[in-house]
Amino acid sequence: MATLLLGAVGTLIGARVGGAVGTLVGQAIDQRLFPPKPREGPRLQDLRVQTSTYGSPIPRLYGRMRIAGTVIWATDLVESRSRRSGGKGRPATVSYSYSASFAVLLSARPVRAVHRIWADGNLLRGEAGDWKGETGFRLHLGGEDQPLDPLIAAAEEHAPAYRGAAYAVFEALALEPFGNRIPALTFEIEADAEPVAIATILADLAQDAVVPPEAAAPIGGYAASDGQLADLIETLAPLTGGPAIECGGRLAWPSAASPIATLAADEIAWSDEELDGNAAPAEAELAYFDPARDYLAGLQRARRPGRTGAAIRLALPAALSAGQAKTIAADALHRAESGSRSRSIRCGWRRIALPVGGLVAIAGEGGRWRVVRKTIDRDGVRLDLAQVAEAPRLPVTAAAGRALAAIDRPHGPTTVHLLDLPPLGDAPPPAPRLWIAAAGVSPGWRRASLLLSRDGGASWEPIGRTAPPAVIGTAASALPAAAVALVDRRHHVDVDLLHPDMVLGDADAARLLAGANLALLGDELLQFGRAEPLGGHRWRLSELLRGRRGTGAAGQAPGARFVLIDADALLAHDLPLVALGGTVRLLAAGPGDAQPAEAEANGVGAALRPLAPVQFRADRRADGGFDLRWIRCSRSGWLWRDGGDVPIAEEREAYALDLAIGDRVRRVEIGVPRFHYDAAALAADRLVAAAARLSVRQLGTHAASPPAELTLLLTEAS
Repeated sequence: MATLLLGAVGTLIGARVGGAVGTLVGQAIDQRLFPPKPREGPRLQDLRVQTSTYGSPIPRLYGRMRIAGTVIWATDLVESRSRRSGGKGRPATVSYSYSASFAVLLSARPVRAVHRIWADGNLLRGEAGDWKGETGFRLHLGGEDQPLDPLIAAAEEHAPAYRGAAYAVFEALALEPFGNRIPALTFEIEADAEPVAIATILADLAQDAVVPPEAAAPIGGYAASDGQLADLIETLAPLTGGPAIECGGRLAWPSAASPIATLAADEIAWSDEELDGNAAPAEAELAYFDPARDYLAGLQRARRPGRTGAAIRLALPAALSAGQAKTIAADALHRAESGSRSRSIRCGWRRIALPVGGLVAIAGEGGRWRVVRKTIDRDGVRLDLAQVAEAPRLPVTAAAGRALAAIDRPHGPTTVHLLDLPPLGDAPPPAPRLWIAAAGVSPGWRRASLLLSRDGGASWEPIGRTAPPAVIGTAASALPAAAVALVDRRHHVDVDLLHPDMVLGDADAARLLAGANLALLGDELLQFGRAEPLGGHRWRLSELLRGRRGTGAAGQAPGARFVLIDADALLAHDLPLVALGGTVRLLAAGPGDAQPAEAEANGVGAALRPLAPVQFRADRRADGGFDLRWIRCSRSGWLWRDGGDVPIAEEREAYALDLAIGDRVRRVEIGVPRFHYDAAALAADRLVAAAARLSVRQLGTHAASPPAELTLLLTEAS
């Protein structure tokens, strides 16, 4: 049953960029490994997720910021089970995958959009809006009329719409990439058009209690928490030129208010001025959030050469450029240096109303002074003053530094091939085995979910996800037919891979003998000794071994599929024996697919069929007949290790020989790789046709091999 965390929310992460959401969902639940029969993968024992902490405030966002947010609703984890054949004689594996649906509160005021999303520091959603993982997603912008989320409403009887607050809902987020737990999420959120003015932030938060500063530079973004107005104004002081003062019952900045009073010379009883050199800081540093570094925390410093003293340390939860941050630090250092000049004056009782923090001017002198302390005694009013810096803020250039940003490569659409191949290992499989190769036209493609149908699309079975990206392409030139017994040095073929990041390599004779550089081109398995890059994503393959695994080398046309046979990049899927000879359809859907990619295999079962016999020949006998002979092949092992016959890999040795004479076909089943076409039968057949079309197939345990064919002229012996 879903857990609803409505109303209060958890840990505030808005004012701290890059915070974790781990406290929102707690520790991942213990995993354990089930014993084989068949072997099973890690499986969670408890599907509940932990709740958020109550009572923490939610940030009000301005401009563009990266924040984490707070999980306010979540379902239990949903478990899915899939069974995959192991391939190459390995046992079948039962895999468990998990997904979760949950809602994350983002801002206590409306927003305009969500851009990038990070999960555990890696991009889950890219700049282009593409998803790197599998999930449904809905964003509620926080309008006062926003409706209930349909998923939450379906799960909860009394679900609020969170009007006035922005939140996001993830539906069935695949958790496998995150260790089967809800990951720590951070969001790049656009609340207002950037840059945003300080006056806009203060007007929204403080309303009529503040006179907005006139000269404050705009910023990229700001995350404000609910709290004391004075704390907020103190936080913004580096952007507004210094602290605010009380003026007519409202707070204002020196740039927006005239001095409260001008002290005449005749009302000053005495004055004592000094420069406190020890109070002047030598350095100011500002911590901020840098959009150029994916909104990670940055630090800029301003220094006074040759000076020693304390440092000013400021922290601002705002999105700033490096130059803005250094300018603010330099300005703070300058103002602190000016404030190190102080004076004390005594004046009459009529100045008793001057507020601490207010500004005064002294007749006949330039500049302004801030009241930092006021003492009232029987002799009048003593004012301790600090000079206010008047120099304008000059822009400073600075570098943001180098950031190790998360890789943002769009996933892109899926290309998938369903391969019905002879056995790739030494041991033939016990059932029809298909291989699935998938990749994308973009280097950012990772994986796709698979659905398989054996009844023409009437029903579909989920079979898990693809293997890592395979090297896939198409033939850019024709490859003529060739012999299979020798290295083909006469021909070459050019192939275009899906994208330039895919690469091929050379292989020497020893590596070729060990099976390296095996590829499927059209329906022919071949090996290549040399792969020459031609620029872009085109490669030229030469020094070819043709027709491997009994596939023949009849030649391939431009546009034929190309797949590098790499066991780590292919997914094996075994079918029941009843699927032998049938048609199988496949759908593959990844995060970048508007529609699933499709593939199809007809007459499946190449892994169970014996290979076609070879060296089919007819030798004339002295009596006028023919001795027909051929050599069988085996689908068990591909190396001739000891000079003897390889194992037959079938329950018995048997062949079907078809003799087509005119319109008639005569079939003979025999248990040896030879047949005596005697003179009497040949003479009778000669009366029907001038030639006989002969074909022989090896009869395997489950299926017959492709035919070996021969045309025999039925003329009398010369």
